Amino acid sequence: MKIKSKEIFIFCLLFVLSEACSVKKFIPEDEYLYTGADLELKSEESIQDFKDLKSELEGLMRPEPNNKVLGMYFGLWTHYKGSKEKPGFINRFLKRKFGEEPVYFSEVDPATTEELMVNRLENNGFFYSVASSDVDRDGKFASVAYKVEVSKPYLLRDISVDRDSLEVDKEIIKLMEETILKKGVRFNLSELKSERERIDEELKKIGYYNFNPNYLIFEADTNINEQREFDLFLRFRSDTPSSGIIPYTVNNIRVFPNYSVSEEEDKIDTVTIEGKDFIQGVEVFKPKLLEQYILLEKGERYSPEKSRLTSNRLTSIGNYRFVNLRYEELSDSVTKGNLDADIYLSPMNKRSVRVELQGVSKSNNFAGPALNLIYRNRNLFHGGETMNLTAKFAYENQIAGGQLSGLNSIELGLKADLIFPRVVFFLPIKEKFSYSVPKTKMSLGTEYQNRGGLYRLNTFSANYGYYWNANRFVYHEINPISLNLVNLSRTSPEFDEILDNNPFLRRSFEQQFIAGINYTFNYNKLSDRFRTHGIFVGTTLDLAGNGLNLAKSVTGGEPGTFIGLNFAQYSRADVDVRYYLRLNEKHTIATRLFGGAGLPYGNSESLPFVKQFFSGGPNSVRAFRIRGLGPGTYRPEQIDLGSFFDQAGDVRLEGNIEYRFPLVSVLKGALFMDAGNVWLINENEALPGGKFTSNWWNEMAVGAGFGARIDIEFFVIRFDLATPLRVPYLPENERWGNTFEFGSKSWRRENLIFNFAIGYPF
Repeated sequence: MKIKSKEIFIFCLLFVLSEACSVKKFIPEDEYLYTGADLELKSEESIQDFKDLKSELEGLMRPEPNNKVLGMYFGLWTHYKGSKEKPGFINRFLKRKFGEEPVYFSEVDPATTEELMVNRLENNGFFYSVASSDVDRDGKFASVAYKVEVSKPYLLRDISVDRDSLEVDKEIIKLMEETILKKGVRFNLSELKSERERIDEELKKIGYYNFNPNYLIFEADTNINEQREFDLFLRFRSDTPSSGIIPYTVNNIRVFPNYSVSEEEDKIDTVTIEGKDFIQGVEVFKPKLLEQYILLEKGERYSPEKSRLTSNRLTSIGNYRFVNLRYEELSDSVTKGNLDADIYLSPMNKRSVRVELQGVSKSNNFAGPALNLIYRNRNLFHGGETMNLTAKFAYENQIAGGQLSGLNSIELGLKADLIFPRVVFFLPIKEKFSYSVPKTKMSLGTEYQNRGGLYRLNTFSANYGYYWNANRFVYHEINPISLNLVNLSRTSPEFDEILDNNPFLRRSFEQQFIAGINYTFNYNKLSDRFRTHGIFVGTTLDLAGNGLNLAKSVTGGEPGTFIGLNFAQYSRADVDVRYYLRLNEKHTIATRLFGGAGLPYGNSESLPFVKQFFSGGPNSVRAFRIRGLGPGTYRPEQIDLGSFFDQAGDVRLEGNIEYRFPLVSVLKGALFMDAGNVWLINENEALPGGKFTSNWWNEMAVGAGFGARIDIEFFVIRFDLATPLRVPYLPENERWGNTFEFGSKSWRRENLIFNFAIGYPF
């Protein structure tokens, strides 16, 4: 067999590294380096969860040996080198970053490990199992080989509750009908513990305030026959207190809406609403409104679920710094089981002013500083209402814009929000959501925008809607009234020329009044970083112009206008699905699929410009510049200000995958691939090739790259560098491929796209 010189070089390199990283010479004379242990598991009968059982026993083989990389103890070697009397800077650095303390055989106790294995087997029903071990010493190294003979397991024959005279006994007997401890299951100590905890949880739900799982004992009788069967008996401990086995009822409910140590007792007054006492001096919160947030009822059994939800609802009002629900046992509780519930509410400061200086990075690649001045008034009408007044000044400039120039923006804005922590409707509605409080939000705002000398835009908006969390993962928001009045007050000759060249674009700016309804739904399981499989599903539905069109058809008047302005008429929807596979705490594969479409109809031939989709940029297909894709296979003759407005569409499809991993400290890395494009619903002569067709899949752009992120938990600065792999506006047989001429300056300028953004892309 012919051996190539390259293979000889690799062999020699590995040999030199192994010799260089040898740790034998550093091991003390009276020690052996522990190299690990093996486990041989034997059983005369098949074991259903054999792999899990073996893995559990292997977890008892302590300590863990030092790690090896390519057969070498690199971490241990760096420790030894860095521990010398004069190690030098490099060795100290390597020890600090990669060093591992040596694990010697003197730290290993095979006899104790054997006892632990036998005990663990007994806990799993394998009584009378046998464990042994052999030590293998080889030079300066030592290892252990464990052998375990697993006995035939004990299986459950029958289970019974020792008594049935008290109410709690009857409840336990009823709960045991749903137990996982069925005839034929193997003895398992952890399952017995879980069963006690289940009974405790269920009993607390029906009022057993003082119950504790430690009051219960499972006794096993293994001497009933020779078939290795056992009977289980569930009973109470002899020292179980009587207060632990009686149900509790809520007697008095006292609420302190303005709790503080400085409140004067002689000025405190009590108002009773629906059996609840509201105790306060000056009325801080109207008792009739506050009562709606409290789910506890006088005379009902104690419920930990209602207690938790009541605290959540009171906290979600947004007016209280602390919410403290305490239960006090009455003197007769030993026999009757009565509780008083006291709810202490500590308000936040009523008024606050906050100044925010922000660095803003938008999805359209505009970035710059923004100054927000926010005034907040809490509990405005003594019903938990919050009023926010926000004044904004922002300057933005388009970064990574390639040949685009002059695209900057100055924004001035003023917005007022009034939030009611309840449903406000023209008919009285008592909300039924136990998890959280639905909120009503009313907003009025105006904004002035000067876009790079091209045009000035004045926007007036009004919204009325509701939002709430149905549970920990589900969020809803609906705005039955959503109004936007857009006035293009001044345009430059340059922008007029852009509009003249694209009638569709002109019409999208002319549609100046948007009135409709929108709904948002989010299902989010991404926030838990310890969850292996995280998923997010978000969808938005936006309908505009239908109500106005219906009113016009009834009342008459000029079609397609309202108060003298053309109004937009369209339907728009999108779906955003994200899936995270967390390989471990620090490594994640994140994916996203996005689909959105808008359909103009009636008196509209195109979507309003602010409602159109675009592709490319830091939160989209990162290998293409902002608005650098589409629609379809359209490619502008030159990249200028006109193309910035042209490259948008009514349909957007996109897919992304990203592998995220740590680099150093707060610096994270990523490898990613993106695909997507936008299309038009209707044909536009100014944008040939832009219409959505059945051949859409052949018009997708694909790009890939790598990124670096400074992630300090609550703030992420992101840098991504990407290059195209598939370009949809090239001829069909030339769309795939890239020459990757990294040495060429012109290639780098055209094919390496740098993206800067705040936050993760998805």
